[in-house]
Amino acid sequence: MTSEQWIAKSDQYIMKTYGRYPIVPVRGEGSRLWDADGKEYLDFLGGVAVNNLGHCHPRVVKALQEQAAELIHCSNYYQIPQQIELAELLCSHCFADKAFFCNSGAEANEAAIKLARKYSRDKFGPERYEIITAAESFHGRTMATVSATGQEKVQRFFDPLLHGFTHVPFNDAAALAAAVTPNTCAVMLEPIQGEGGVNVPSPDYFHEVRGICDRHGLLLIFDEVQVGMGRTGRLFAHEHFGVTPDIMTLAKALAGGAPIGAMLARDEFAASFTPGTHGSTFGGNPLVCAAAIATLRTIMEEGILNRTEEIGEYLMGELEILGRRYPFVQGVRGIGLMIGMSLAVPGAEIVKKGHDRGVLLNVTHDTVLRFVPPLVVTRQEIDRMIAILDGIFAEVEA
Repeated sequence: MTSEQWIAKSDQYIMKTYGRYPIVPVRGEGSRLWDADGKEYLDFLGGVAVNNLGHCHPRVVKALQEQAAELIHCSNYYQIPQQIELAELLCSHCFADKAFFCNSGAEANEAAIKLARKYSRDKFGPERYEIITAAESFHGRTMATVSATGQEKVQRFFDPLLHGFTHVPFNDAAALAAAVTPNTCAVMLEPIQGEGGVNVPSPDYFHEVRGICDRHGLLLIFDEVQVGMGRTGRLFAHEHFGVTPDIMTLAKALAGGAPIGAMLARDEFAASFTPGTHGSTFGGNPLVCAAAIATLRTIMEEGILNRTEEIGEYLMGELEILGRRYPFVQGVRGIGLMIGMSLAVPGAEIVKKGHDRGVLLNVTHDTVLRFVPPLVVTRQEIDRMIAILDGIFAEVEA
C-alpha cells in the first residue's frame, strides 16, 4: 500500500488524538527511516527521545527475537528472571534500591505519585498528600499526570483535575520554598524540561531544591522519562547537577523502542508499596525486559555516553553557527543530545519544510525546535541536516 492509501485507512479507523503528519514510516535503521513510498528521512526526533540507540539496533533486535521464542508474557504473580535482572542492572547504576515496572512514562509517574502519597500517609498521616510540580512541565496523559503537568493546553477539557498539585515557576527555588505547606509530601521535577521548551535550570537550582526537601521532609522525584538513558551524555540527567533524588521515573528509551516504564526508589520509600497497593498486568514482562537489558548493556559497554557528549557538543556548535546567520533565531540550549533552538517565529512551518526535504524535526512550545536524534547519529548526518535547515531558514528569512 502507498502512504496515501494508509492515511485514508487511518482516517477511517483511528481516533484523531494526534495531529499526524502525512508520513507513513515502515522501516528504520540507525538514524534513518523509510516511508511506504520508499522516501528516506533523517530522524532528528528519534521517536521523541525513544530510539536512543537508533532504529532496530542489532543487540535490541536479537534480544527481542530470542526472548519472543522463549516466553513473551507471564503474570506478575510469578517471579520473572528478566525483570529481576533489569532491576539489578538499573539499581546498580543509580541511587535506587528497588524498581517497579510498568508500560509508559505516564504510568511510571503515576506510580511515583502513588508511592509518595502512600509513604507520606504511612509516616505522617493522611493530611500530607500534596505535590509541587513546575509550570511548563509535562508528566503524562493520565488524570493524575495531567493534573501534575504544568501546561494548561494539556489540562484543557478535563476538569475537574485531581486535587493536590501546586505548580510553581521552573528554576525558581524561592517560589518552590514559598509553596510548601504542612500538606506537602513531595516535589516532582524534570531535570530538563522537554515538552516545555527544552528548559535547562541554573547549576545551583537542584541543590536548593534538595535542601528545601530535606528541611521539610519532602520526597524529591525526578521525572527522567525523556532525559534519562544517556540522552544528556550521562546515564541519568540529574547526574549533571550533583543532586540525588528519592524517586526517579524512566520510560521512552529504556527498552530501545519497546514499551516499558520504570519507577525506582530507595528502600526507605519503596517499602510503602506492599502487595495490592499498585500493579501492572504487562509491566516488566519478559519480552520488554529483555530489550531493556540489551539497551542498557549496549549504552554502558559501547561508549555511548562519551560519544553522546562529544556529538552533542558538535550539534550544538553547528546549530549556534547556523543561528548566528538568522536574526529570528534567539538562542540554542541543551545538554548532550537534548537540544532546543528558540525562535522568534512559529516553528510548525519549518518542521513541515523539513519533512518535505527528508528531515524529521519537531517543534515544542510552538517556537522551540527540539533536536533529540538517536545517540548514534553521525557527524555526516548532522552536516546533512544542518545544510537542509540552512536552506529552510533562508526561505523563512526571505
